[in-house]
Amino acid sequence: MRNSFVIAALLAFAAGGAVAQIQNPPAKDGPQNSAINTPDSSNRKVDAPVAGRNSFTEGEAKSRMEKMGFANISDLKKDDNGVWRGRAMKDGKTVDVSLDYQGNVIQAGAGTTGTVVPGSAGR
Repeated sequence: MRNSFVIAALLAFAAGGAVAQIQNPPAKDGPQNSAINTPDSSNRKVDAPVAGRNSFTEGEAKSRMEKMGFANISDLKKDDNGVWRGRAMKDGKTVDVSLDYQGNVIQAGAGTTGTVVPGSAGR
């Protein structure tokens, strides 16, 4: 009986030491593919909308575009690639604008326009 306690104590001690050595690796500072981009995302330099399953509603898409300086947004429709596309006014001109599933708001021919302010949890 006494030997059982000694053996159990030694096994518990050895297992505890082994568990203490297993650690999660630190977070990476390098580029990562975030689901929703923020102004400081490392991969936000896109010049075309990224195809993917888009969970934004029409109202959310319009709101994100408005936050990026687009006005009078019209003809907003989701295409077969999951990209919201429409027409809008920016700097006194009528332009084509799109929103992909990552939250990239893109003006046709102008590259990335940007994304909403950080801390908005993507919506």
